[in-house]
Amino acid sequence: MKNTSQMHELSQRLVVLFTTEKKIISNRKHFPSSILLPLLILATHYLIIPSNSEKCHPDDKKVLLQIKIQLGNPTNLSSWDPTTDCNRTWYGVGCDTDTQTYRVNYLSLDFVNLPQPVPIPPSITDLHFLTFLFIYRTPNLVGPIPTSISKLTKLLYLTISNTSVNGNIPNTLSQIKTLLTIDFTNNKLTGPLPDTLSSLPNFGGISFDGNQLTGPIPESYGSFSNSFTVLSLSRNQLSGKIPASLAKLNLTYVNLSQNMLEGDGSVFFGSKKQTTEIVLAKNLFAFDIGKVELANDLKQLDLKRNKIYGTLPEGLSELKFLHYFNVSYNNLCGQIPQGTNLRRFDEYCYAHNKCLCGSPLPACKT
Repeated sequence: MKNTSQMHELSQRLVVLFTTEKKIISNRKHFPSSILLPLLILATHYLIIPSNSEKCHPDDKKVLLQIKIQLGNPTNLSSWDPTTDCNRTWYGVGCDTDTQTYRVNYLSLDFVNLPQPVPIPPSITDLHFLTFLFIYRTPNLVGPIPTSISKLTKLLYLTISNTSVNGNIPNTLSQIKTLLTIDFTNNKLTGPLPDTLSSLPNFGGISFDGNQLTGPIPESYGSFSNSFTVLSLSRNQLSGKIPASLAKLNLTYVNLSQNMLEGDGSVFFGSKKQTTEIVLAKNLFAFDIGKVELANDLKQLDLKRNKIYGTLPEGLSELKFLHYFNVSYNNLCGQIPQGTNLRRFDEYCYAHNKCLCGSPLPACKT
């Protein structure tokens, strides 16, 4: 993927990835950039390797040709010609030229026009040197994520997004100790959240939004390493009380919206945390918001349609970066804090509470 036309092609695909991911199904407006940024850095790496050193390991080339057959020989993969160098000319393929092993370590199957529904090609798990696997916008991809994915022991970034893949998320993912991020957004996955992911030593985040996952958030999720900063589980069917152990996490981004979760959502707040976005909308959370401490860098706070009570904390008026705020449809009372940064939020952001008052709502009764 190194000649001029392919450099342009990959650049365009990256633009599509980073601009459309924020506008995908069901108003998913804020995709956690801390998951996507490392993918951009890694993908860009394949634009700058000199073409005169490109080769392709014959074993991996055979596996790729098998993958093409298992996908039904889609037209997108017409460049996968056995007479050409897979690293230089094949769509979505990159090899390790740094160590001169020329093993395939990058595979991006995005917008692949599958002629008929097929499962994830089983041969993918024979690419043992993959560090980056990206499958995106391939609706005819069906069936479960294979448990044999644990054979990809060097994998850093795993994305299977906007497909028809279904079934449970395999617990075998925790055997890939190198994993940094997992994005399974907008598929048809069912069953519980895997409770073994917290054993990954350098894990940075998960995005399982837009599936049909059920059950509670595992208690073990409070034991993620310090590198874990993104927890995005919106638009599922998760239920049960939020684990108190999640208070130990220092998340930059948390989105649990549109589930049926209960309990004390205040575990995600804290003045010493680096949290920038908290989205808990459309759940059953119940806690006293007047007792929470707010992170200074908070940019988005969406708590609408819960059972949250108490008085809004005065610290809201001191948040310099807050650009989205909504606490409507809760059980809040008391005076709305007044501050320059809060004047941008209209009455809709506070509507349908128990007894909130003050601008932009009617004045408090004396």
